[in-house]
Amino acid sequence: MSERPLRTAVVGSYSMPGWLERVKNDYLLRRLSRHDLDDIHDAAVKAAIKDQEVAGVDVVSDGELRRDNMIDHFTTRLPGVQIDHASKKFYYDFYDCVVRARLPTGSLGLVEELRFLRRFTDRRAKVSITGPHSLVKRIRNEHYPSEEALALDLARVMNLELRELVRAGATDVQIDEPYYSGFPEDVPWGVRAVNALVDGVDAWVSLHICYGNRYGKPSWEGSYRYLFPAILEARVHQLTLEFARRGEDDVRLFKEFDPPFVLGLGVIDVKSHDVESPAVVAERIRAALDLVPAARLAVNPDCGLLHLPRDVAFAKLCAMVEGTRLVRAELGG
Repeated sequence: MSERPLRTAVVGSYSMPGWLERVKNDYLLRRLSRHDLDDIHDAAVKAAIKDQEVAGVDVVSDGELRRDNMIDHFTTRLPGVQIDHASKKFYYDFYDCVVRARLPTGSLGLVEELRFLRRFTDRRAKVSITGPHSLVKRIRNEHYPSEEALALDLARVMNLELRELVRAGATDVQIDEPYYSGFPEDVPWGVRAVNALVDGVDAWVSLHICYGNRYGKPSWEGSYRYLFPAILEARVHQLTLEFARRGEDDVRLFKEFDPPFVLGLGVIDVKSHDVESPAVVAERIRAALDLVPAARLAVNPDCGLLHLPRDVAFAKLCAMVEGTRLVRAELGG
């Protein structure tokens, strides 16, 4: 169970400033040194942490501002994944990449990012990683007999990194798997890959599944019913889903199937610049409480805040926290 009813968290990413986009492109075009890029990333991450703290969020991230996108941050660090560096013209594009042999093990460098985050906040700190299923959809496979085989081997390699993160003090780990929604037939083996990924990882593990947020637009539509019953086999503590944009009808699935997870309830629409009021957030939480007990409910935006202007992202987080406080007060805590 969640250690605090209605605990608030970001999903992962925070608003990407326009100037940081330009800096990332300058680095890609070799107009900027790695040292300077790292310094700029440090400053941007500190600002993102501070915004989350001031908004009052319980579990913060580094804003994922060091990442070009959710795929390349991992494929470029995974030993054995071959990258075509000429294939990327804009920082947010995906590199073309391929696997032609069994993946070796090696550090992905996430521990250093966690240590930086923990140095600048005393809040609970979350690290998000892109899951094996989503990575498989962007890596050309020229070695393994199936996508599942590649995903399971990716899980083996990345599991070592997660264990190192826990040893370095990680308490909250999130697995991002948006591609489930585009390939629902893959969910049974996708869940097996997640379970291999988190095996022996002693942290609060959440699995985030959305309908895509590329350039602030959904990639797919539908109902979360496709997840059930296969998702019940996932060895995670929390299932983090989007509801603000899509409506809360699918919360009923938690009543119907009674999964063993905490529900991370998406109450902030990250695909709209309209800022929800605390009253709207509170009403969304109350509606979910009719179906899910408070002890099994956490509160978060639908997805990452990457594509929102900073003032909008910050205002939405403030509204999320204040709306949650209203409901906590009604619950007596």
